[in-house]
Amino acid sequence: MSDFKLTYSTMFAPPRELHERFDAALARVRGQLGQDHGLFIDGAFVPRAEHIEKYNPADTRERLGRFAQASVTDVELAVAAARRAWPAWRRTPWQERVALLRRAARLVDERLYDMAAIVSLEVGKTRMEALGEVAEVSAFFDIYAQQMEENNGYDHKLPDDPLPHLVSHNRSVMKPYGVWAVIAPFNYPFALAGGPTAAALVTGNTVVLKGSVETPWSGLLLAQCLKDAGVPDGVFNALVGDGANVGEALMRHDHIGGITFTGSYAVGMHILRTQAARAYPRPCIAEMGGKNAAIVTARADLDVAAQGIVRSAFGMSGQKCSALSRVYVDRRVADALIEKLQAAVAKLAIGNPQLEATYTGPVATPAAQARHAECRALLEHSDGARIVASGPLPPDAARGFYCEPVIAEAPLNHPLWQREMFAPLVMIGRVDNAEHAMAEANASTFGLTAGFFGAEDEVDWFLDHIEAGVTYVNRPLGATTGAWPGYQPFGGWKGSGSTGKALASFHYLPQYMREQSQTRILG
Repeated sequence: MSDFKLTYSTMFAPPRELHERFDAALARVRGQLGQDHGLFIDGAFVPRAEHIEKYNPADTRERLGRFAQASVTDVELAVAAARRAWPAWRRTPWQERVALLRRAARLVDERLYDMAAIVSLEVGKTRMEALGEVAEVSAFFDIYAQQMEENNGYDHKLPDDPLPHLVSHNRSVMKPYGVWAVIAPFNYPFALAGGPTAAALVTGNTVVLKGSVETPWSGLLLAQCLKDAGVPDGVFNALVGDGANVGEALMRHDHIGGITFTGSYAVGMHILRTQAARAYPRPCIAEMGGKNAAIVTARADLDVAAQGIVRSAFGMSGQKCSALSRVYVDRRVADALIEKLQAAVAKLAIGNPQLEATYTGPVATPAAQARHAECRALLEHSDGARIVASGPLPPDAARGFYCEPVIAEAPLNHPLWQREMFAPLVMIGRVDNAEHAMAEANASTFGLTAGFFGAEDEVDWFLDHIEAGVTYVNRPLGATTGAWPGYQPFGGWKGSGSTGKALASFHYLPQYMREQSQTRILG
């Protein structure tokens, strides 16, 4: 397995040893379920009377554990701990912070299988999706450490002023903001906590993380890795709490210097506007979802297109901000594409996500299951709309939050073309030509990811005109999904992102720092 590098692109053909190690880890983890877990504040795991009972979304009879739930008072405690730790942490040479991040990355690697088993149980991800998410965290830590080195800690010497009788030295130095808040979503609770945390820590900020009440375990796993790596007490703190109280208190706190949020457009815009309206504006990095489109032209390879569509629409039951939600196909090949999609969906293995043969498992929450049912009912009772394919549910589906993967054809004015569903449902629409498809693809509030299936001489036209931050061309591994740190920067345009900068890109880390120009006159 030494030559195998796990990414979201290579996950479809892993070596046998990977499955064997995951199975062993799953058995270990299952032997430890049902325990109590605290919040992580000032270097210690602390219990609370208020707690969350967490159950396996694939089988709600299986209790995973009891997790402390934070209060507004805990926000105050965590921010205070981070403030106390910040002066020493920002003075820590960036080379030492880099070394600590790399040490944490190696601990993530060592604990990959056990942590992936927990993520699979907590979120309902398949083993490969869960392994990919955990491995992505170590990749984030490594790439941000590397970028600090490549940019000399973002400390740059500038030319001296052209003064005839004085010596004037100039520098540009990037400095951290202070306490940085990270608000992570339920669908990638480890990666989208770990990535922003790594960026904030390596640049000299301290962190208060708020994880989702739907997936409370992952942030504690991250806390344990950072603690064991030697990150000082108070530098990283992890809370679990609701958005209306704990999240609101955190993002409005006067001593928060900046914030990274991943979640819905409505909440992201609320946080962004709040930070802009403060006594002075705080930086806000908001990744706010997508309504991702793929275009299939008359000259596309339909076998490649069908594979890419199914993988992107139904991987992780559609609960990715990058999931494929809209397909615009040239009407001349629409029937042929639908036939291939029907055959592909009929073969999907839906069931227990911890089993090797399973392609996709349940959705993570009952709310997502209800939303999927609502969308399906809307299609079934709309003029001109029809379900063209749906996947088979497992016999024990009633034990978990399972939803059939659905492909629906509908008129282009149907309301679901604009609604972010976050469930295993993809819309397909017939268009007259590629220009018509492009106009429909761009007619969205969002601009996160986009896919294209067509001839080589059509590709540059697509890339020139599509309004999306992450693009994929003729990609059977996923029409709109599969970005990996160091290979594909991940960030959205329009309502999908607030900064125009992408995760793990060349331009991401400077957002966690502010620039100071230094001019020094020598006597």
